[in-house]
Amino acid sequence: MFFYNVNYEDGAMSPSVPLQEMIRAIRSARTQCEERGVIQRECAAIRAQFRQADNGGRSHNLAKLLYVHMLGYPAHFGQMECVRMIASPRYSEKRVGYLGAMMLLDEKQDASLLITNSIKNDLSHSNQYVQSLALCTLACMGSAEMCRDLAPEIDRLLRASNSYIKKKAALCAVHIVRKVHELGELFAPAARSLLTEKNHGVLHGAVVLIIELCERNPETLERFRKTVPDLVQIMKGLVLSGYSPEHDVAGISDPFLQVRILRLLRILGHNNEGASDAMNDLLAQVATNTDSTKTVGNAVLYETVLTVLDIKSESGLRVLAVNILGRFLLNNDRNIRYIAMTSLQKIVGTDHNAVQRHRGTIVDCLKDQDASVKRRALELSLALVSATNVRSMMKELLIFLSSCPQELKSHAASGIFNAAERYAPSQRWHIDTILHVLTTAGGDVRDETVPNLIQLITNASELHCYTVHKLYRALLLDISTQSLVQVACWCIGEYGDLLLRGECQETEPVQVTEDDVLDALETVLQSHMSSPATRGFALTATMKLSTRITDNVDRIRSVVSIYGSCIDVELQQRAVEYNALFKKYDHMRAAVLERMPVIEKNSPGHTNGESMGEVKENQASKKPTEPKLLPQPANQVCDLLGLLGGSEETLLPSPSTALGLLTNTPSTAGGNLLDLLGDLEPEPLTPAPLVPVYDKNGVALTLSCEKQSDTAMTVMLTASNSTDSDISSFTLQAAVPKSVKLNMNAPSGDSLPARGAAKVTQMVVLNYQNKVNLKMKVRISYSSRGSTFQDTVQIDTFPGL
Repeated sequence: MFFYNVNYEDGAMSPSVPLQEMIRAIRSARTQCEERGVIQRECAAIRAQFRQADNGGRSHNLAKLLYVHMLGYPAHFGQMECVRMIASPRYSEKRVGYLGAMMLLDEKQDASLLITNSIKNDLSHSNQYVQSLALCTLACMGSAEMCRDLAPEIDRLLRASNSYIKKKAALCAVHIVRKVHELGELFAPAARSLLTEKNHGVLHGAVVLIIELCERNPETLERFRKTVPDLVQIMKGLVLSGYSPEHDVAGISDPFLQVRILRLLRILGHNNEGASDAMNDLLAQVATNTDSTKTVGNAVLYETVLTVLDIKSESGLRVLAVNILGRFLLNNDRNIRYIAMTSLQKIVGTDHNAVQRHRGTIVDCLKDQDASVKRRALELSLALVSATNVRSMMKELLIFLSSCPQELKSHAASGIFNAAERYAPSQRWHIDTILHVLTTAGGDVRDETVPNLIQLITNASELHCYTVHKLYRALLLDISTQSLVQVACWCIGEYGDLLLRGECQETEPVQVTEDDVLDALETVLQSHMSSPATRGFALTATMKLSTRITDNVDRIRSVVSIYGSCIDVELQQRAVEYNALFKKYDHMRAAVLERMPVIEKNSPGHTNGESMGEVKENQASKKPTEPKLLPQPANQVCDLLGLLGGSEETLLPSPSTALGLLTNTPSTAGGNLLDLLGDLEPEPLTPAPLVPVYDKNGVALTLSCEKQSDTAMTVMLTASNSTDSDISSFTLQAAVPKSVKLNMNAPSGDSLPARGAAKVTQMVVLNYQNKVNLKMKVRISYSSRGSTFQDTVQIDTFPGL
């Protein structure tokens, strides 16, 4: 053992301090500032010695500088010293110089180009260790230019007789192929010949090089498929060989080489039946003979499973691979369980039945303490749900939902909803499952859950009584879950009469009074936990109950009137419209608040569950022309349906827009059906043979009538344009009561020239029985100067009657 004397003068360190003493001094520093001081003084001494022409301790100085670099301090001033030491004939200096080049230089720095010639010379050196240094350096930091210059030298070394050099040359060739793809063809012949080597290091380097070549070039991949028999023989030799102390790892002969060969076989057998058939027997042999009690054996088995699942293997072999993954699920190592579930997740779509055999083990993984394992188990469990096991699987998933981490609740709830919608054995089971999820994780469900559940309840007409009772009890227990409260309020508003009747055969009979129901809704309205949307549901439900109960209508009227001055604009608008129903349009309240019909999801021509009514097309026009549609928001169909305020009336669009109405997107259920109530005041009309019924923004519409008989009349609508710009896409749509039959002929055109140059006329034939109910609403739509305009006019007086 050697001892060095360290002399300190005023805190300075002697330049002759060896590496060990410098490390000890740095580690003994008490503060960061003291450490920086030690390093700065040592770096200054190293710089001074670098400047000396004859410096025998260059390798020691560079070694100390590399340690400083490892600590994160600047060491770039040693780059040129690395170049000089690489060119040194002494092996000790050359070794440290190459090490410094790999650490301090990279391909982006110009200094790296200075060592290209030294590396080329060393690749031809007679000493194999010098050649090894050059190969390692080129494989670590060789730039594209260096790779192009030195590739022929690497190809020459791949054919050398020295196994030590060939294995390092193979790995260097991998780096060159990654840097310059087109050089791969240069190494392909040599890589093929390396497979005949007996040295495991050379075989490992050859396999890695072939993998890189096959992944880069499809033509090379086809060429190397011929080597599958050779690879199979090499692999069999590894599997069946006895104990070899040089290559044995925990009882497995060279598992690193086995994993590499299996990976190469997976690439060669992908989408190729011939190559797959040649390796099926080998894969079965590896899968059955490899010890799975050690981590090393599990690594080989896992790579075997991936190969079996990725090639065109036999069905029995695939089942064997899935069973191996099933055994992995029982392993105590969480990492092994995780990768097993990740692999099963990828094949559950193609090998569903094989994966189903391990359903119990997968469900048990939901109870694992590791969050990553839980997430994988949840995803796999949801993928395993089918029509035959939906009840048992959903029971397990609901138990998991009640205790799973907060970050998994949203994903679990979404997956349960999708599985229940797809495989529900009955509507009652479906409703119960969704209500259970809302009760357990209502705050983590998606926004579309509420309308989807409302649609489901609406369609299950025989379960309305059961559902409203169940939701009412849930509302009494908890009003903090907004999605559940919204569905409960909607259901109480729609089917409150069934709740009050108390005659539900599927639940225990509970006597509920009108005051109980209204108290529950008022609690929701007044709760600080209720969102504005939830209060809107509760207020609408309260309003709907005014037509379903008899003794508490005045109480409902007072509750609604209170919210007419609510600070929330949406809630205030609802309350004002509902107040108008109570006062001005009380005769229409029952019709407006009647029960919602069945909601057809994604059903064109329906909005809020209501059919459009009688729609007639022009029979005179036989030419199948594409109608010009105005860009309208989705809820305009809903507005058109409410043109006459909810009374029993038939809507008839213009022939040119009938198809457009049929293809409009339905608006969401529960939209504002009462928004037009404030505009129902009829405009006073002056009786005359030619009556102007509309004049706004330069567009005028006049009406003239001609009585055909006591029950029939012809109405001519004439439109004109007095503005300075042309009007296009002009259409008229009309709505009449159901007691009136309406027939609209085709219009004379769909454009109005500027300054009244031409007019558009449209004839309407009315057949009626009662003149008292004769009225008509006309919607005017057109485009002008790139903008779309729309307006409505109601006609109550027809001249000539």
